[in-house]
Amino acid sequence: MRTLSREEVREVDRRAITIFGVPGVVLMENAGAGTAQLLVSLGIRGPVAIVCGKGNNGGDGFVIARHLDSAGYPVRLLLACPPEEIRGDAAVNLQIAQRAGLQIQQLANHNKSDWEAAVSGADWVVDALLGTGACGAPTGTVAVAIAAINAIRDRAAARVLAVDLPSGLDCDTGQAAGACIRADLTATFVAPKHGF
Repeated sequence: MRTLSREEVREVDRRAITIFGVPGVVLMENAGAGTAQLLVSLGIRGPVAIVCGKGNNGGDGFVIARHLDSAGYPVRLLLACPPEEIRGDAAVNLQIAQRAGLQIQQLANHNKSDWEAAVSGADWVVDALLGTGACGAPTGTVAVAIAAINAIRDRAAARVLAVDLPSGLDCDTGQAAGACIRADLTATFVAPKHGF
């Protein structure tokens, strides 16, 4: 299968939206619903902690949470930013998650211990922090969240699923400039990325 670069991923989304008229929120819904179905097929034996950033990758996480909640799985959303920083299609899906009464915890500017406590007890931790557009080393709360998720995974306390690509991994080069999620599994969209 052909792999895609960061720019090619953007072009696929642009064409879907502008040429074919598929709204971005529909693309996000399809990505999140498919990832939720994948998690169910892999087996969920306990709570799912979904760690979301402020971009579209986080928006995918909100959709995943809603679908898992609707299917009866315990879900908690952990935000790496204040909710008011979330914009566009991701904000639409955050509002849906809020109105649906999903458990949402804002952990911006919290330390690694707080993050580890927030994900502890999860069967799966879903990494929806950074997407294909991210470049350079993760910083601030995102870097702290990545360290906590990796620590939980290293203790075999939870399995980690990355949404589209592991946060911190460069889409084009496959290199990590800093903190990077060590995922057990990655659910990627459209096609594998060059960095894989």
